[in-house]
Amino acid sequence: MSENRRYLVTEDGAPFFWLGDTAWELFHRSTREDADHYLANRAERGYTVIQAVGLAEYGGLTEPNAYGRCPLHKIQGAYDPASPDVDAEPGGYTYWDHVDYIVDKAAELGLYIALLPTWGDKYHIAWGEGPDIFTPDNARAYGRWLGERYRDRSNIIWVLGGDRALVEYRHFQIVGGMAEGLAEGDGGRHLRGFHPQGGQSSSKHVHDEAWLDFNMIQSSHGHAERDNYKLVAADYARTPVKPTLESEPCYEDHPRGMNPANGYFDEADVRKSAYYGILSGGFGITYGHHCVWSMNKEPNRTFIMSWRNAILRPAAAQMQHVRNLAESRPMLERVPDQDLIASNEEGSNYAVAAKGERHAFLYTPNGLALQVAMGRIAGSEVTASWFDPRTGETTAIGTFPNEGETAFLPPIAGRGNDWVLVLDSI
Repeated sequence: MSENRRYLVTEDGAPFFWLGDTAWELFHRSTREDADHYLANRAERGYTVIQAVGLAEYGGLTEPNAYGRCPLHKIQGAYDPASPDVDAEPGGYTYWDHVDYIVDKAAELGLYIALLPTWGDKYHIAWGEGPDIFTPDNARAYGRWLGERYRDRSNIIWVLGGDRALVEYRHFQIVGGMAEGLAEGDGGRHLRGFHPQGGQSSSKHVHDEAWLDFNMIQSSHGHAERDNYKLVAADYARTPVKPTLESEPCYEDHPRGMNPANGYFDEADVRKSAYYGILSGGFGITYGHHCVWSMNKEPNRTFIMSWRNAILRPAAAQMQHVRNLAESRPMLERVPDQDLIASNEEGSNYAVAAKGERHAFLYTPNGLALQVAMGRIAGSEVTASWFDPRTGETTAIGTFPNEGETAFLPPIAGRGNDWVLVLDSI
């Protein structure tokens, strides 16, 4: 973590922007060729983190992977997390060999793997298929085994949880035991986060746990207007201070409110969630596509295309512009500052803003005018420009006194015409 505990940094102290993609079923449903193709695509588009699950959601224990292997042994008829299946004849290829291959391929391409040891239905079925196989003891043993196996992989970030709330005491024991086991196995070399249930942040359950290095938010896929800035801002205000990010906003081409009759989230929804996420205090953002996380091959009304087509969708490419903008000015000094907006809108038109010592970013989701309170960054004058989230292009506006209030009108307004006003001190 950075010195101010708001961001992640590399070993040499350089800022690290988390541009994630959700590929939950990557280990379970991909061939080597699939993984190569997918990872190369994401690396080309500037992604830095791939979120994937060891014990996957869809038949992760019972359905073999593309090479006919399952992740765990059965002991007395039940799947045992303390007994991963690594049995192979010479030249054989186990489930975990395939995970190794993908982790190493990602490293070759400069990608980190945010590795969930298990999806949450394996300890809290709730609406999932399970089965519930974890106890505090075998969770710790499984975590220790994973930690030891990936101890020397430098591109691993551990993520506990998996889309489930912690409701019973045993859930906390299982997650805490697994987190401790991971650290025992890898010597504490890798960061640890927690992926929560939809509409929540990890801070709801485990913010004060010593093992939690950073918070993750899942604003999810409900039908309502995008307002994930509320969750990010709430995390930003918590103590002790920990980095936070939106790790699962609405997915591109995901049914709104889980119902295809409502239509599907589009690139405008995805961009709004992304800029809300980083300008409200997040250290990065995760993109997702409904047909990519599932590695879907057969289109239907819920998963409407194959994953190979889905990786080419508009918002998937536009996320690199989010990263480029975030990294274009000193990132580690940037803080959210809603007081930059002298008069804000509500609901769908809500604007967000952040600043460093000599720069400011203000995001208007539908291209409405921004009434800016000047003088909140250094300098007696500023240059202003419009940044286009669709193309990544910047258009200069001019020079303005850095005092009082100034209105800035974007080039065009309407749904899908979002803009970032960029102010730089002279």
